[in-house]
Amino acid sequence: MSTETAARPRAGALGARAQGLLGQNGTLVALVLLGVVLAFLSPVFLSPQNLLNIGVQAAVVAILAFGQTFVIVSAGIDLSVGSVAALGGIVTGYTASTMGVPPALAILLGVLTGVACGLVSGVLVAYGRLPAFIATLAMLSIARGLALVLSGGVPLNQPPAVAALGQTIGGWLPVPVVIMAVFGLLAGFILNRTYPGRAMYAIGGNEEAARLSGINVRRQQLIIFSLAGFYSAVAGLVLAGRLASGQPQAATGYELDSIAAVVIGGASLAGGQGRAFGTFVGALVLAVIRNGLNLLNVSSFWQQVAIGVVIALAVLTDTLRRRRA
Repeated sequence: MSTETAARPRAGALGARAQGLLGQNGTLVALVLLGVVLAFLSPVFLSPQNLLNIGVQAAVVAILAFGQTFVIVSAGIDLSVGSVAALGGIVTGYTASTMGVPPALAILLGVLTGVACGLVSGVLVAYGRLPAFIATLAMLSIARGLALVLSGGVPLNQPPAVAALGQTIGGWLPVPVVIMAVFGLLAGFILNRTYPGRAMYAIGGNEEAARLSGINVRRQQLIIFSLAGFYSAVAGLVLAGRLASGQPQAATGYELDSIAAVVIGGASLAGGQGRAFGTFVGALVLAVIRNGLNLLNVSSFWQQVAIGVVIALAVLTDTLRRRRA
């Protein structure tokens, strides 16, 4: 066999490997290119303070999106994450400021409220056989309504421990960025190193095959939606810390941003595919676009158009990828 003939398979293998790496990290490449373009357009973009601002802006959406990743990987969708986040912050503020509950217990009650909301959605999906879209749409309305009922439609004071979540460490490192990193690593560990994580991919790939292989699909669906509720409540507390109060209308529309971050990060809406790191990069892409357009004095109306175009392109890319597969 000639050297040229032997080199062809190797070149083909390297090309396929490079294409696979690009497919897995295409969003990261796009983020870097976007950053380079914005750095040329605005000298302020790469300043340390602005980069930290981008991290803070991405934090709440990223934490919500990590929880959303669990659901989307398992071929579901959770429309309630924004409302559950608001309810978690309201429950914490209400129990601490109105009922006089100790701050630590108030925070725990806020987090448990998110878990309970997720568990109810999971029960509706697993045992009520409702589509996840319908079950979580109902929870969206329920959680937002409860937030308005408990707060009376007005902001509630938060205990100092929650307010500290919106501050900085050492005067420069924002706490929301640290929390985002910790919960991102936790999401990656759950997806890659635990039985529930592997079950998410199996259920998303083929629910019936997962059931026949011995996976208790109903139990795993309860875990999946409970985790999404847990992450939503944590995001709600971080947002309450940033706003220095519990807002009943907080996180409105964030459910769409969380879905967008997951899809932009390379997850498939058909299920069975997605990574925590990809979701993190997807949330950064959204934050960078908004931040860059603000620096360029682009109207917020056009910012919504730009985000919509990015989401459409991400979903189109996923559709074309699945067709080729």
